[in-house]
Amino acid sequence: MTESLDFGDEFASVKESAVNQQHLKSSYQPLAAKLRPENLKQYIGQQHILGEGTPLRHAIEQGHCHSLIFWGPPGTGKTTLAEIIAQHSDAAIERISAVTSGIKDIRLAIENAKQRIHGKTTDKKNKTVLFVDEVHRFNKAQQDAFLPHIEDGTIIFIGATTENPAFELNRAILSRARVYTLKKLNNDELLLVLLNAVDYYQNDQSICLHITEEVKLSLIKRADGDARRLLNLVENCVDSLTSTFEENEQQSTQVNNIEITLKLISQISGSKIAVYDKGGDAFYDLISAFHKSVRGSSPDAALYWYARILNAGGDPLYVARRLLAIASEDIGNADPRAMQLAINAWDTFQRVGPSEGERAIAQAAVYLALAPKSNAVYTAFKQALAIAKQTSELDVPDHLKNATSELTKSLGHGQEYRYAHDELNAFAAGEDYFPEALAQSHDEYTQFYQPTDRGLEKQLKEKLNYLKQLNKESHEQRYK
Repeated sequence: MTESLDFGDEFASVKESAVNQQHLKSSYQPLAAKLRPENLKQYIGQQHILGEGTPLRHAIEQGHCHSLIFWGPPGTGKTTLAEIIAQHSDAAIERISAVTSGIKDIRLAIENAKQRIHGKTTDKKNKTVLFVDEVHRFNKAQQDAFLPHIEDGTIIFIGATTENPAFELNRAILSRARVYTLKKLNNDELLLVLLNAVDYYQNDQSICLHITEEVKLSLIKRADGDARRLLNLVENCVDSLTSTFEENEQQSTQVNNIEITLKLISQISGSKIAVYDKGGDAFYDLISAFHKSVRGSSPDAALYWYARILNAGGDPLYVARRLLAIASEDIGNADPRAMQLAINAWDTFQRVGPSEGERAIAQAAVYLALAPKSNAVYTAFKQALAIAKQTSELDVPDHLKNATSELTKSLGHGQEYRYAHDELNAFAAGEDYFPEALAQSHDEYTQFYQPTDRGLEKQLKEKLNYLKQLNKESHEQRYK
């Protein structure tokens, strides 16, 4: 993070030529639109895909760009990058938003692209970039409408999405368009965006913004990696201050000095709204962080992520359900009380409501975070499912079947079964409860549960080893 407001050489290279073009922008446009970069030199951020020598940058500079998907949070430059690609490719750009568009709009954009190929448009360009914003909001049929035109080169398809393409987009689209992940802008990159705005107001609007280091840090923090949010906040602050200026003939030549303060930022931005979508990546990211914190035995982090979920309007009972899954998957028999405590927390919430119920869930989260961990049951069950699927043709051994009639009794069902309670220590040493083919195969087909040395499982492991030894020493082996 840069620690001063010195514009410096780095900012000078980014802003070069950008401000000179601002007078061409419509005055009614928001600041973020007025300051939209028009080439790669002005573009800020995403150096992991646009740095010198990267394949995407080289393709853009050569004007040979392919169909692609930009996946990233709002305000990271997806739309801007699509427009830059169109410019470098000497292509016209057709814009569609999945929020407001349908099949009719798609067909119109495709028809325009076909007209360009045949030289029947006034823009004299024969290539078309079709930019689809919020592409994940299109259903399967709408997404499929793009496929033949991507295939035959009618369009260069560029989709933008804030949601994971692997979950939200058709495989057919993903196979034809490379996915690039865009990241939130870091603090230094946001600083360049902020300084660009300051310079714009100084040179184009004759407004000199005074911003202290503390205010700058506040603006950047509230932006949370979103360049558009940062510019909107700056613009709102400026508008609230300049609305009191007297309109006179000298104003166009007079430089107005205004100061953005922490108090003003707080008034303009209000309370920060937590980013959370019950069906989107933010939801899964938060619950994943919570689960991993409990699994990793970090009660403080578990409480933090739980609080984040509640702060964002998440359902506490979803967390309670996840705790039940954790009790089985990550703790298991190392501490069987964990599952009961998770059930009790769920029940408490339903009985007494959110105030005390949320606290009960927090109590369970802390307990589960500090409980001994074992995924032995989870692993054993997955292995058993796999073996069962492979050996589903094996019949149940006769000694394990019930003699439900004289016919089944005559067939030997239930014969030679050893009733455990009639045996020493209620254990039929040497008995086997697997089909013979499995019992006589490798141990991996019959020994699934491998207890750990943690918590109660240490005692279960000792018991299991003791029983295995009795079986080994028995003279009454089921399968000789």
